[in-house]
Amino acid sequence: MDTDNKDDTLDQTSLSDTTAISEITKEEVVSILVVSGRSGSGKTSVLNILEDLGYYSIDNLPLSLVPQAAQRLVGDSGIKRLALGVDIRTPRADLSNFSTIHDTLKQTYGEQAVQVVYVTAQDSTLVARFNATRRVHPLMTKDTLSTEHSTNNLPAAIKKESDLLQPIFKRADMKIDTSMLNIHQLKERLRDYVGVDNKIVINLLSFGFKYGNPIDADFVFDVRILPNPHWNPKLRMSTGLDRKVKEFFADYPEVDEMAEDIGTFLERWLPNFLHNNRHTVTVAIGCTGGKHRSVFITQQLQDRLAVNLPTDLTVATKHREKHMW
Repeated sequence: MDTDNKDDTLDQTSLSDTTAISEITKEEVVSILVVSGRSGSGKTSVLNILEDLGYYSIDNLPLSLVPQAAQRLVGDSGIKRLALGVDIRTPRADLSNFSTIHDTLKQTYGEQAVQVVYVTAQDSTLVARFNATRRVHPLMTKDTLSTEHSTNNLPAAIKKESDLLQPIFKRADMKIDTSMLNIHQLKERLRDYVGVDNKIVINLLSFGFKYGNPIDADFVFDVRILPNPHWNPKLRMSTGLDRKVKEFFADYPEVDEMAEDIGTFLERWLPNFLHNNRHTVTVAIGCTGGKHRSVFITQQLQDRLAVNLPTDLTVATKHREKHMW
């Protein structure tokens, strides 16, 4: 809106845009991260991590297209978290105009909604990374850049890139030096910055060993040593979810002892995965056919863990052989 206009009446277009942004804000705060930085410093890794944290990520976006991309994704599609990667490959004119583009985004979505993340590393680290991967620095690729900015000297290209990225560097809200960070530490830094709590889904999976071990399981517990209702003709067609089978297991104290031991182990160790940059952990409980014992123990664990685990750990249950019951 033109601030010099003293008329209190909004034109229809401005009113529509303002209303759309207000509606988004009411549902969830918009977060637009412009991610930039020096080649080889880990900008792509940052975008991948942000994607894992719920951001819609786009890499190598021409800077001049950032406002249009934000409007299309945030304004039209209702995406609340957006990470846009911009680097030295964008046209030179775009870089010199960064302050204008940055101001436009802040005026449209709010001061707090738009943040600039700048990723860098020490020169010696960048040289070592390029030598290790044998990749070519963008400023050394003459067929994609003008002769004025291309160079065959890696240290010179790194220095030149820093100079060209100064308009972005000066407006960065967060500067990350990845020289001494591993990927897990980098994720911790980003998660703390964007205010996203680590969430893990604990998948409890019952299965039958006769149909093969689950290849994606992190923990496998074998409960075939427990009494088997299969040998009782009256219970053979039932499952571990049925009341009669539960009554059968109630006569054998070792069943509750097994569930107690597994539950104690999982309650002790599963919370540690919150600090291990995991998104899912699969706990598989197996018996012979995946119908009675494993199903019963899995449900016992579901009821217990759903109450006793931290709220950042969500418990989900699946019975793999259910389609054959």
